[in-house]
Amino acid sequence: MTDQRHAALGIHPISADEDGGHDNLPRRRQIVRSTRIAVLVVLALLAIGAARTVYVRVANARALEAGTAERATQYVKTALPQTAGSGQTLALPGTLQGFTQSPISARASGYLKRWTRDIGSRVEKGELLAEIETPEIDQQLSQAVAARQQAAAALELAKSTVARWEGLRKKDVVSQQDLDERRGALAQASANLAAADANVQRLRQTEGFKRVLAPFAGVITRRNVDVGDLIDAGAGNGGRALFQLAQTDPLRVYINVPQAYAQLVKEGQPVVITQSELRGQSFKGQVARTSGAIDSTTRMMQVEVALPNKEGVLLPGAYVQVSLPLTPSRALSIPANALLFRAEGTRVAVVDAEGKVRLRGISIGRNYGDTVEVIDGLSGSDRLVLNPSDSLAEGDLVTVAKEPA
Repeated sequence: MTDQRHAALGIHPISADEDGGHDNLPRRRQIVRSTRIAVLVVLALLAIGAARTVYVRVANARALEAGTAERATQYVKTALPQTAGSGQTLALPGTLQGFTQSPISARASGYLKRWTRDIGSRVEKGELLAEIETPEIDQQLSQAVAARQQAAAALELAKSTVARWEGLRKKDVVSQQDLDERRGALAQASANLAAADANVQRLRQTEGFKRVLAPFAGVITRRNVDVGDLIDAGAGNGGRALFQLAQTDPLRVYINVPQAYAQLVKEGQPVVITQSELRGQSFKGQVARTSGAIDSTTRMMQVEVALPNKEGVLLPGAYVQVSLPLTPSRALSIPANALLFRAEGTRVAVVDAEGKVRLRGISIGRNYGDTVEVIDGLSGSDRLVLNPSDSLAEGDLVTVAKEPA
């Protein structure tokens, strides 16, 4: 009856199974809560990822900006002009020569009989170098001796004739004219004898040249003949020199000094000579003399340097470097790698107090190799850019690089 009433009122009683559904409600709420937490975690992770991306992009942009600014900055090395506290050294090339060197030629024509000294031999003055066979000169000497004897006999005859005719003249047997003729014949015979004596002496001296002797002490540097060679008297007449003789102690060095330094070279000035093959060795010499004039073709002055060579280490003909110390100059000197060669002339880049480049024209004096002398255009406080680039322009902003500690 109760059930019917409930049915009439629209009320349905809850069964035991339907009543168990009240137990699933907390579980559902827990699931919803877990889902919300998961969503929040995902959103937080996405936010962190986005923030990291933004941060990385900002950092990269700043790094790129800093790198661009770093690359845009020009770093330069600088140096100050220097005043030479000591003199510069001028290095010039030179060639060693024997103090005395000469070709040894023959004064007598003939055939080479023998030679006694070869290349590299040290000889003393007057020492025999070679002998020459001169059959023609020997015959000429024999003929000259015979002619001299004839002239002597004619002179004796003329003397006796004059003596007799003078006696006859005293007796007035002959005329004065005849006596004067005999006296003239005597004078002629005397002159003929003198000429014959001179000819004999000449041929004997020529025959003495069969022995080729050393005119001075030195070293044989060349031998041009051998036994049996035909020898012509005098190399200047188409012949050839028998030997080349050089005095190796002392030696001479001839150098050409540019006009800019000619006034600084004086006689007696010490020099230092080096040879690339003799590493670690240097040799001291001194300026013996100068030409005292500038060659109009080369604009250089020739200087002779005397170099002792007692031990014979240096050889004539060798290529050497001559270091010539110069007196100090009051002018400023700058490194050669600070120069800029532009169409307007020689320039240097000077960094001012604001770090800007100022191109300044200068007048160059002497060139010392690593440094050059500046006559005008700089002061001692100007800071010069070393190894300036060709693109460096007036007003460029630069940063001076710090020197390593």
